[in-house]
Amino acid sequence: MAIENCSRCGVQLVVPQDAQTIRCAVCQAITRVHSYYPLAQARESATRFTSGLISMVSSNISGMTGSVSSSSYPVPGYGSYYAQPPIRPVLQLPLPSMHGRKRALLCGVSYRGKSYKIKGSINDVKCMRYFLVEKFGFPNDSILMLTEDETNPLKIPTKENIRLALRWLVQGCQPGDSLVFHFSGHGSKQLDYDMDEVDGFDETLCPLDYETRGMIVDDEINETIVRPLPQGATLHAIIDACYSQTVLDLPFVCRMNREGYYTWEDQTRSPYKGTSGGLAFCISACDDNQTSVDTTVSQSPIYLIDLQKK
Repeated sequence: MAIENCSRCGVQLVVPQDAQTIRCAVCQAITRVHSYYPLAQARESATRFTSGLISMVSSNISGMTGSVSSSSYPVPGYGSYYAQPPIRPVLQLPLPSMHGRKRALLCGVSYRGKSYKIKGSINDVKCMRYFLVEKFGFPNDSILMLTEDETNPLKIPTKENIRLALRWLVQGCQPGDSLVFHFSGHGSKQLDYDMDEVDGFDETLCPLDYETRGMIVDDEINETIVRPLPQGATLHAIIDACYSQTVLDLPFVCRMNREGYYTWEDQTRSPYKGTSGGLAFCISACDDNQTSVDTTVSQSPIYLIDLQKK
């Protein structure tokens, strides 16, 4: 990492390696970086991701139909902060192998019977499972799905079950592992009480029982699946929910326009919330101040991401 002074207010900014410009979190001014630092691994990952978006738009999931699921119904309001309880044992049920190079946690929450129900979230994760298995070689037994269709009560997307599954996702993670976290459901936000957010709000995910058990806060998500990532391991998160841009609390946000020009925004606050040497990417449905909608489409949604196919 390098340090660059903001061109407007002069505050010191932590510059991601290879960034050309950076947005100041204090005054929002964009500063041109005077020095460039090659980062082969990040550049290679970004190149693979971009080329994947362009080249793989063909029908990857033939014969399947679905809908893009998100929040078009009333969004859960700003609530209280729910502190993370002591670490508990991993789910006590037959789980996918956690010793392979590839592992995925797919959560689809439809909130059946509620006024804010979502139509396509369960279909979303089914499509994602098909995509991971057929296009990226993920073993079926390395994927854990939490949906309301499951008969095992420990695979229902409740707050406690999602928490335990997130810990399972990174347990025993080793260099070379490729991890995926996909959440399709409602997202919300609440006041930031520990002063580590640029916009003053913590982003949240809404489990099936959030009305009684509370939401899952971005601080907890970051501590559970981002910070433990060792060097050589990669995490891709695909979050289809409202207010989801920084729901993993990653240190930097990349914004790119239609012409391909991009800027990096420094989201760094104390304490630092990066990985333990690994790479973490989050592909979000919308910005932290935006909502996404539940819409029916003629083809199934196709998520085009680099999952380190090997």
